[in-house]
Amino acid sequence: MPNPPQNLTIATTGASGSLFLRQLLLAVEHDSRVSHVNFIASDSALRVLAEELQIHGRSNLVGQILFADKRPAKTSAKHSARDASKPGPHKFKEQSNADIGANVASGSYPSDAMVVIPCSVGTLARIANGIASHLIERSADVCLKEKRPLVLCVRETPLNKIHIRNMYRAADTGATIFPLIPAFYYRPASLDELAREFANRVLAHLGLPQAHAFRWKG
Repeated sequence: MPNPPQNLTIATTGASGSLFLRQLLLAVEHDSRVSHVNFIASDSALRVLAEELQIHGRSNLVGQILFADKRPAKTSAKHSARDASKPGPHKFKEQSNADIGANVASGSYPSDAMVVIPCSVGTLARIANGIASHLIERSADVCLKEKRPLVLCVRETPLNKIHIRNMYRAADTGATIFPLIPAFYYRPASLDELAREFANRVLAHLGLPQAHAFRWKG
């Protein structure tokens, strides 16, 4: 990209990998080049977030994700209410996946790029086949028709022929298939470090290289 994207759309769907989403949001929150982020979570994503990050409810969802490591592993209703009362990061706007009339549903809205992380194969199928009945798929469809970067961090294994065909269809239309496959050659010391480096790679692909990202020196 000639210029770093300032206005991003980030979506999350019902596939495992909430740690990768969290690290991407943390990086974007601290990146001064990004001024605004529209965040969309599907209903299935909420269930995954509950299982993997112990997050419950939609209230201040971005704030809950960013502060997930500062809460007890077993989140009580009291803790959930406390986290939900925290003000969310100022650059994030949470959008309802049911709101097909939201700003990012229109090509006239100046979104620079979109990332779906993790991207379920169901979401992939709908994007690849132009089925835009919810905001995530509609926002992705807008990126494709407007020739804007769309990164799909697909998470599934094993892949059947339908999945592979849909990845081809999406890539053929202009999306980048960026499977949720982390690297190990830099010897990550924790799951957070593993997920953070993957997030760094996604952002670098969009023109937002991170200063502390690992770089192979040969």
